[in-house]
Amino acid sequence: MIFKQLYLGCLAHASYIIADGGEAAVVDPQRDVDEYIDFARDNGLTIKYIIETHIHADFVSGHNELAKKTGARIVFSEKARAHVDHIAVADGDTLRLGSIDLKILATPGHTPESICVLIDACKPPKLMTGDTLFIGDVGRPDLAANSDADSSDMAAQLYDSLHSKIMTLPDETEIYPAHGAGSLCGKNISQDRMSTLGIQKQFNWALKARSKQEFVETLTRDLPEVPAYFKRAVAHNKKGAVALDELHSPQAVSPDGLNGYQILDTRDSACFGEGHIAGAINIGLDGQFASWCGILLDLDQPICLVAADEESQGEALIRLSRAGIENVTALIAPEDLKQYLEAGKGVSLPQMTVAQLADRIAGDSAFASNILDVRRPGEYSQGHIAGTRNISLAELKANLQQLREHRPIAIICQGGYRSSMAASILMANGFTDLINVRGGFGAWKKEGFPITLESPGVVCSN
Repeated sequence: MIFKQLYLGCLAHASYIIADGGEAAVVDPQRDVDEYIDFARDNGLTIKYIIETHIHADFVSGHNELAKKTGARIVFSEKARAHVDHIAVADGDTLRLGSIDLKILATPGHTPESICVLIDACKPPKLMTGDTLFIGDVGRPDLAANSDADSSDMAAQLYDSLHSKIMTLPDETEIYPAHGAGSLCGKNISQDRMSTLGIQKQFNWALKARSKQEFVETLTRDLPEVPAYFKRAVAHNKKGAVALDELHSPQAVSPDGLNGYQILDTRDSACFGEGHIAGAINIGLDGQFASWCGILLDLDQPICLVAADEESQGEALIRLSRAGIENVTALIAPEDLKQYLEAGKGVSLPQMTVAQLADRIAGDSAFASNILDVRRPGEYSQGHIAGTRNISLAELKANLQQLREHRPIAIICQGGYRSSMAASILMANGFTDLINVRGGFGAWKKEGFPITLESPGVVCSN
């Protein structure tokens, strides 16, 4: 038997290839499908099934394109109500793959149609859990696409699924989820990409909850807002997304003629800080690029893409399409951007090291109130610079008015990635006298500067 995990760091997304006897199944495929086709060809395999553990909300699946290119059958739970042609499976059904059976476990809770896929013909058994069980966490209960049930009802169903289906399996069962750390489908997912059920019983809070009530209360507490792009991804996945080569290619435009566009600058924070087009939003290709684009951009307004080079342009377009962001209609050639900035037409974002920030606070303790920490409240509560305020990046645009009277504003996050995004949003909304703190709180802590757990003056949840 062949078992392979493929991982997309940008979306913290894991998909799987299982094969036996020359037949293969792909579980939870990403939108661009060439990697699965190439792997099958190189290993003499025929892709027979494309299994979706649920209707994904945080990325667009490639099940439709992969099925058309290979002749494989798409598999959904019978509760999915998917519009694309598919095999509908129920709890206890099996899919034959060579000499092994893929066993379907209905595990509603993250969504009503969630399933897990069990391979118990191998030792140890392997369980692909989708978003039902993560490493260190479980799936959010508020992303159901086909249900009127509230998050508490879904959380109760998830508790039952965990206890009646998953936790009855042998402790040596290997757990392979659809997402890792950074995914928006969980709150505190581990960096590990697989584990065993026995280890999860020891360390995963959700499997250690003392009662259903405790589990439901914990899981539904402080749920982040559902990003707007999730509904679009669900719609794509229910009907089957169009093939990538059928999408329209963006056209090159001049940096001087960008009326009507939102400008997405995908360069790193240092390059963005040195110079950029006025009004541009900086979301660097490093980190959770596609997810942040789905959260921060207006998906109904045309996007003009700015990238460091042509390779980065192509990478950005692929990553955006994986999240169902298809409104990139223009781009700026890297050479045109260079000439534009060299002509002095751009604007800059001042940068500050953590040592410089510490000196500034030492010279004026009141300056701490001008520091904006854009990490999530859970990160902030685990340690921050005394006297700072906390408005998470995802909530920043809704809370701009709170910052109108504060100048200058030094913006900090964990490593400098989100703070540059936040600064660009403020600049695009007319704020001036902004400073991006390089290295973020991680660098501040590493240098041994003081931290506190005190309650902030302003906290906006995300």
